[in-house]
Amino acid sequence: MPSRRGCGRKVRGMTADEGTPTIHLLDPSEAMKIAAGEVVERPASVVKELVENSLDAGSKRIRVEVNSSPRQITRISVTDDGIGMNRADARLAFLPHATSKIRTLSDLGNTLSLGFRGEALASIAAVSQVTLVTRCRGEGCGNATRVQARGGEIVNLSEAGAPQGTTVVVEDLFYNTPARQKFLKSLQAELAQLTGALEALAIAHPSVVFQFFHNGRERLATGRGPDLLEAITDLYGNEVAGDLIPLSADHPLVRISGYISTPFSPRKTPSRVLVSINGRPVFSRQILRAIRRGYGTLLPSHTYPVAFLDLLMDPSRVDVNVHPTKRHVRIGKEHEILAIIEEAVRECLRSEDLTPPVQESGAARTSPGTVPAPAHGPAAGIPADFAPVREPSPVSAKMTDMRLRQTELPTGISSVETLVPEMEVVGQIGGTYILARTRGDDLILIDQHAAHERVLYDQVTEKRDARRVSQELLVPVVIRESPREAALLRGITGLLGDRGFIVEEFGKESFLVRGIPSVLGRMDDASAIHDLLGDIFSEEVDTPEDTGERISRSIACKGAIKAGTICTREQCERLVAQLRLTKSPYTCPHGRPTMVSFSKSALDALFKRT
Repeated sequence: MPSRRGCGRKVRGMTADEGTPTIHLLDPSEAMKIAAGEVVERPASVVKELVENSLDAGSKRIRVEVNSSPRQITRISVTDDGIGMNRADARLAFLPHATSKIRTLSDLGNTLSLGFRGEALASIAAVSQVTLVTRCRGEGCGNATRVQARGGEIVNLSEAGAPQGTTVVVEDLFYNTPARQKFLKSLQAELAQLTGALEALAIAHPSVVFQFFHNGRERLATGRGPDLLEAITDLYGNEVAGDLIPLSADHPLVRISGYISTPFSPRKTPSRVLVSINGRPVFSRQILRAIRRGYGTLLPSHTYPVAFLDLLMDPSRVDVNVHPTKRHVRIGKEHEILAIIEEAVRECLRSEDLTPPVQESGAARTSPGTVPAPAHGPAAGIPADFAPVREPSPVSAKMTDMRLRQTELPTGISSVETLVPEMEVVGQIGGTYILARTRGDDLILIDQHAAHERVLYDQVTEKRDARRVSQELLVPVVIRESPREAALLRGITGLLGDRGFIVEEFGKESFLVRGIPSVLGRMDDASAIHDLLGDIFSEEVDTPEDTGERISRSIACKGAIKAGTICTREQCERLVAQLRLTKSPYTCPHGRPTMVSFSKSALDALFKRT
């Protein structure tokens, strides 16, 4: 048998035949940097942790200031009027796992606080330089205390003059962890993340006054009153607030309060569905789906409402420690609670008059291709979908003509040799697919929206290179974005300008749109322009090239003839002719096919003619 020597459980030393170890203990300072990286992912994480600490300290006013160079955030400051700390607590707060909130593991399941100050400060200080100035509330507190720490070590502890409350200043973030600094995104992307975190906290705590400044300019402010609707109005404007319905539901498992939107203005992304649990902003796909299911068929597929909801439940049913940043949660009796949320949304909507409002012209909203059934004659009583000949309404035909005329204008696109064969248009199916046949009697089905998207995309990219892309609006359109979206928009105005948008800042979260891409034709509706920009904000991207590509695709999508639009035969022929002139006629910019082909021999085989 092999020798069992060397299998002893020595900790402080090893025998000679144990070999050279490949496992070693990390230096405590290095281990702390790694642990800090789980909590402090980016500047937004710093702001979130510090603001949550301010809220736990009973603050009524919180001021966040961020300074940046053209490329990165250089300084973060969070000031509050909370209870503050005495000298001893200020020093202990920088030690790992220091907290005033819990004493045993069981306390984690019952705490309603958002965090514990020592946890955040220790993590932040491990990867930055931190200065804390704090003064406790009440008589006998004396002067404020200043603590300076760098790389996890306290380097200065002294008295200071300051009002009651706490200020934390963070500088040189990730100076000692260059790998994490390397993976930060662009300045505007980081500012958008940071602003989004503040938005969520402000909505979850509407009675607290929030202010956010970037390089001395105010970017976010709440505090007109303690009511949630007033905070929503401060952040998103009267138009969003005016479309909301109050929701309140009381159940033994969960109490729900907040607002949801009517179904009249759905959004393509869930960016304005903000949910908090016991005052903690959270992200939960399950809760999002439950809210969406509550709307049922009131919302078009793949769209989302606006919702601002707080769920109050027994803290022992909520596990906030499944992720270091506490953004994701695990909920006990989740299935029952999701069903309660869904039903609460459904009941709230059921109690409202959801008759769609009329348009400004006074005409009720209708589908662009709606054709009234004939009152008499051979087709009387036949549904319009089965009428022998379907003609577009005059308004729809005019709009389609305008879109096709725009893509027929001289564009500077070099001529290309196309492999798409000449074809004759036979008809249209469902206002979506064009039927055509080739000289060899092959059957071609063309997706009209995808086809026109491809035409527009080629024109957007070609015109951008030729700098002939913009048309000025007769009346500039003012749009208001959320603070997060406004931060993103500031960072891409140059990319938008390259593709035909003329956008100027017009206030804190408002922008003036003076021009749009010429390929879009006439578009002077603020909601249409806002919807187009919303596509660009739908997800985060890493590079300007990715963002620019998304802008081009969004322009093409918005300007293209929509599925469900009834077209005349002549309009179908014009679209097919335009598609044949594109460089990549077989797919739309998103990669979907523009056409499929059934050869004559394949059709013969289907009918057993071979």
